[in-house]
Amino acid sequence: MNASPKKPFLSSLRALLDPPPCFLGRTATMGFLTIRFLATLLIAPLTLWFVPAPAALAQAEDTRTPVQIVALDECDPTTFNAVLGPDFCKNVALALVLPFATTFTDLFAEAARGTPDPGWDFEPDRVTIKKGTPLIVVDQGGEPHTFTEVAKFGGGFIPPLNGGEATVRECAGGFKDVAVARTRILQGSQLQVTDLSKGEHLFQCCIHPWMRVTVDVK
Repeated sequence: MNASPKKPFLSSLRALLDPPPCFLGRTATMGFLTIRFLATLLIAPLTLWFVPAPAALAQAEDTRTPVQIVALDECDPTTFNAVLGPDFCKNVALALVLPFATTFTDLFAEAARGTPDPGWDFEPDRVTIKKGTPLIVVDQGGEPHTFTEVAKFGGGFIPPLNGGEATVRECAGGFKDVAVARTRILQGSQLQVTDLSKGEHLFQCCIHPWMRVTVDVK
């Protein structure tokens, strides 16, 4: 370990504490003792300053790099916004390349056939993390999503998008349920998930329920 640059400074101060030569007179000795007392007052707080606090060390050890999960979709702004209102879908780039954007009608038709659009997805859909590692979920799509923990995968709160699956209890209340609303991610925003216990955790979008992630916490 490299020596601290402040050690020479402390050494100089401690040098003042060396006993004076025996030939010093009483006046010199008293002066030395005064200097020694003042130096002690100065060194004590500096010494404490160099000792890391136990809480700081524990915090450094517990800090873990977050794992990112991305929410994606390919909504077509023209058709989505015509139904759901201006600026609901903000996939401007995809709107310029029509083959890569999905219309509002097609999204519902594909879900009804049991083949939901793969453009609506969480990436990656499975992650393994150590306990204490936070998840950062970023919405890079054009419309809102949720990242809701569920006991088991199933349908969301929009039945026509469920592909015949029953709505899971955690999604049933929709955005009227505060627990669901707290998991909503708007376009360009992010959600942080922390303090997951060890074991397997299931997350899905309560709007587009085929968007699913399994998180294994070790």
